[in-house]
Amino acid sequence: MAWRDMPPLSSLRAFAAVAETKSLSQAGRALNVTHAAISQHVRSLEEHMGLSLVVREGRGVALTPEGHQLARGVQAGFEHLQNAVEELSACTEGRPLNITMTPAFAVSWLMPRISDFRQKNPNIELMLNPSADVVEFRPGGLDVAIRFGQGKWSGLEAELLLPTNFVIVAATALIGDRDISTAEDLLEYPWLQEYGTNELSLWVERQGVVPKGKLNVTHLPGYMVLEGLRRGEGVSATARAFIESDIKADLLKVLFEDQIMCGTGYHIVTRPGVMRPAVKAFVSWLREHGRATCEAM
Repeated sequence: MAWRDMPPLSSLRAFAAVAETKSLSQAGRALNVTHAAISQHVRSLEEHMGLSLVVREGRGVALTPEGHQLARGVQAGFEHLQNAVEELSACTEGRPLNITMTPAFAVSWLMPRISDFRQKNPNIELMLNPSADVVEFRPGGLDVAIRFGQGKWSGLEAELLLPTNFVIVAATALIGDRDISTAEDLLEYPWLQEYGTNELSLWVERQGVVPKGKLNVTHLPGYMVLEGLRRGEGVSATARAFIESDIKADLLKVLFEDQIMCGTGYHIVTRPGVMRPAVKAFVSWLREHGRATCEAM
């Protein structure tokens, strides 16, 4: 399409309103602009096309033969455009809200709170996808992701929801009174790791430790890792925010803690642009509960 040859959409829109109402004043009211603005748009369109499209007739206006021809095409075009917008809007609003997060975040933070969102927004259908995989944003697909990191994901918008340190932790019943001062002290213990993650192996590497043999690692869904930790089945790495109450109750013991870097934590991740109402409601709800969590920590 030769876009540069097309007249401005604002002029076509004003002309279509004039053709429908046969009045500059009524067209202005329909578009919420002044009579003078409508007149200017029509003159600009006539100059662009080199044709007379509208003539005065009594207290209103009439279309010239060229104006009638253009009006038929413009009105048909705007009708197609309006139908497409309405169909897409209906399809989008009827679509469930698709959210992804890690299983650990889902079990430890989201699920204990999600009933509050459902009570406040009973008409919004939720589709929760707990997954350790990074799910791509595609039109008509994923709406919101909760991701851990520093908020730097190319082409996406990220807002810090829950700042938190990552800790190496185990049940007090498993460690007892033993002094754990180096990473080597943990090599003899079984390790629990969430499917699809490698925090433990990366942490061991950062400590400069080279295990003599293969680590005793069991890979589990996030919710099973936390339950296994509490039962004393092994050592794991997790977000401190998820287990703060267990630490305070002396059920879990922090062995090592990576101090948080500025901006690091769980982020609300969305595509750039205007959010549909369901997404906006969910993001606002996340912010509210994120603030409450931070205040309680």
